[in-house]
Amino acid sequence: MKKALIIGMLILSVTLLQFCKSKENITPVYASISNTFGSNINLSQLENYSNQAVPAYITKDNTAGNPITNAKATLGRVLFYDKNLSIDNTISCASCHQQEFAFSDTEIASKGVSGGLTGRHSMRLINARFSAEAKFFWDERAGTLELQTTQPIQDHAEMGFSGQNGRPAIGALLTKLQGINYYQDLFQFAYGNTTITEQKLQECLAQFIRSIQSFDSKYDVGRAQVNNDNQNFPNFTAQENQGKNLFLVPPVFDQNGIRTTGGLGCGGCHRAPEFDIDPNSGNNGIIGRLNATGIDVNNTRAPSLRDLVNPSGSLNGNMMHTASINSLQSVIGHYGNISIAPGNNRLDPRLRPNGNGQQLNLTAAEVNAVMAFLRTLTGTNVYTDKKWSNPFN
Repeated sequence: MKKALIIGMLILSVTLLQFCKSKENITPVYASISNTFGSNINLSQLENYSNQAVPAYITKDNTAGNPITNAKATLGRVLFYDKNLSIDNTISCASCHQQEFAFSDTEIASKGVSGGLTGRHSMRLINARFSAEAKFFWDERAGTLELQTTQPIQDHAEMGFSGQNGRPAIGALLTKLQGINYYQDLFQFAYGNTTITEQKLQECLAQFIRSIQSFDSKYDVGRAQVNNDNQNFPNFTAQENQGKNLFLVPPVFDQNGIRTTGGLGCGGCHRAPEFDIDPNSGNNGIIGRLNATGIDVNNTRAPSLRDLVNPSGSLNGNMMHTASINSLQSVIGHYGNISIAPGNNRLDPRLRPNGNGQQLNLTAAEVNAVMAFLRTLTGTNVYTDKKWSNPFN
């Protein structure tokens, strides 16, 4: 009996020792995370990024070979909000893409390091995943979202790791992040090792950005009740249904490019139900440059039209790459009277019927109806959901 008791105590001691050692192995993974982020990040209970509900009528997806995982999207969230990604620790991705403005910026040009400014207005990141267009930036210079994510980091004016004019290149950032405890733990957690590479930054940032979705709008409530967008939505007012039809139905023009019947045809480029940009679109007639002179005809990308305005009805920042349009009425007015500027050889053919800039001859009632419809594309959850918020707060 005594011998059995001694053996039992020895087994218990070994078990306790193994448990303590296992705790020692686990604790460092969680210690820097809890110390830095408190309850904002819990590696034992990650936020749901990978299995969010997506309506059945949403079919476009540019994810390709980088499917969203909770671990890597969590790491992407930290990277997105971390000012350590700039050379002077003052700018993060979220500085120019703010949750309260549908991940855009109300500034005309966003502020970068050392007084630098962005060359174009910050694009909204709502539903960036749900688009047939896989290229990113207004001028589509990045072939994928992954390639886009680290270009602002390497931009001399934005985040500064440019390798130009005495500034370090992105390799210096990788070394910098390697020395931060919470990245040691986050990369170990997400990848099984602590090695930090540009490709890993791209994977995680892209996963976090693709996770940002908005499908709880009045439009979505109505779309779920019908078979297609051409039917009247039962939850819409008569004005909103009129605006939807005007948005979707193509216009009919005379030989001078003046609309005689039909709608506005907005859906030809901004295609429902994702309201993403047609990859074959040309520019929309706005060819000015931000912070520079001359013309720029290569801006053919656009964000989804979802969440143009916030739940209170205010714009989430000015529109277009130049931020030159500051109201829904003005943007509709722009498309209502297109002029073909000298040198613009990339104006979308749909905006120049019969060789002339389109003239839509809009009535005040039509303008108001389309504005009412555009407001139905705004959701609510994306502005406040914790999983897309700043984990450093």
